[in-house]
Amino acid sequence: MKRFSLAAALCAMAFAAAAQQPAPAAPPPPPAFAPSNLTVPGVRALAANCAACHGTEGKSAPGSSVAALAGRSAAEIADIMAQFKEGKRQATVMHQIAKGYSEPEIHAIAQYFSRLPR
Repeated sequence: MKRFSLAAALCAMAFAAAAQQPAPAAPPPPPAFAPSNLTVPGVRALAANCAACHGTEGKSAPGSSVAALAGRSAAEIADIMAQFKEGKRQATVMHQIAKGYSEPEIHAIAQYFSRLPR
C-alpha cells in the first residue's frame, strides 16, 4: 500500500510540475532581409546569377534554346520576368527564380542587360 501511495504522490507531483510549465514560446519572427542593393556593383552581382543559363553578360551559347538577354529592351525583359513571377508564363525554373526578385530588382536587372551589346 505504501508503494502505491508513494507512486501516486510522485505521479501527482510530476503532473503538477508539468501543469506549471510556461506555455511554449511563440515561434521566432521570419528573418529580416537586407534591402536590395541597387548600386551599379549590386545590380551587376544580381545579373551575374543569370549567367548559368543565359550566358556570361547575357549572351547565350550559339544554338542554345535559352534566350539571350544582352541588348533586349528593358521593358521586354521586365515584362517577361513579371509573367514568370505571376505564373502566367511557363518555364522549367524561371517561374521560381523570378519570385526571388523584387520589382525594383527586376527593373534594374532589365536595364542592365538592355545596355549590353548583343
